[in-house]
Amino acid sequence: MNIILMGPPGAGKGTQAKKISEELGLAHVSTGDLFRNALRSMNEFGVKANAYMEKGELVPDSLTNEMLLDHLEKNKDAMAAGFILDGYPRNVDQAEHLANVILPKLGTKIDAVLNIAVPSQKLITRLSGRRTCRDCGTSFHVEFNPPKVEGVCDNCGGELYQRADENETAVAKRLDTYDQATRPLIEYYANKGELTEINGDQSMDKVFADIKESLKG
Repeated sequence: MNIILMGPPGAGKGTQAKKISEELGLAHVSTGDLFRNALRSMNEFGVKANAYMEKGELVPDSLTNEMLLDHLEKNKDAMAAGFILDGYPRNVDQAEHLANVILPKLGTKIDAVLNIAVPSQKLITRLSGRRTCRDCGTSFHVEFNPPKVEGVCDNCGGELYQRADENETAVAKRLDTYDQATRPLIEYYANKGELTEINGDQSMDKVFADIKESLKG
C-alpha cells in the first residue's frame, strides 16, 4: 500500500506517518528529511539545493522530484510493503509528475490520499508550543506531546528549540501561505475521487484510529 499523507503545519502529519509506518510496515518517506540529510552530507542533491538557497531562491520542483525518485529507486527492495509520502507532493505540478513519471517508473500506484484537517486557530495553539530537535528534526509539544526530559529529544538526545517562525503572527502567516498553495492540490485529489479527509482535531490516538479505519476500504 502506498499512501500520500497531507495536512497543514501542526496537524500532526509526521507523528501519524510514523505510527502508520510502524503499524503497517510501510516506509516513511519525508522530503523534509531527505533535504535535511542531503544538506548535512552535501551529496549531489545537497550541493544543488544549497546553490539555490545561497542565492535566496526556492529549491525548484524539478530537484525535489529528482531527489524523491532517486530515493525510491535506491530503496525499492526495502519498500516492498509500500511507502508513505510525507511532505510531497506540495502542489499540482508535483502531483502530476508523481502520477505521470515517478509512479510509472517504479511500476506502482498510490492507494490512498489522506488529508488531516484542523481548524486554523487550533493549529496556531499547537505550533506556538512546538519544540523541534536541532539534530534529527523530531517535533514535540510542551502541552500535547512533551519530551521525557525538558529540552532534550527522546529520539536522539539532541537539543530542542522553538523555531523563530512559530510565534502566533508568523504561524498565522505560514498557515495562510500553506492554504493558498495547497488548496488546489486538495481539490486536485478530491476531483479525482481519491481524497479522504481525516478530522485532525482529536487526540493523536483517535486520529490514528480514523486513519486505520479509512485504509480498510
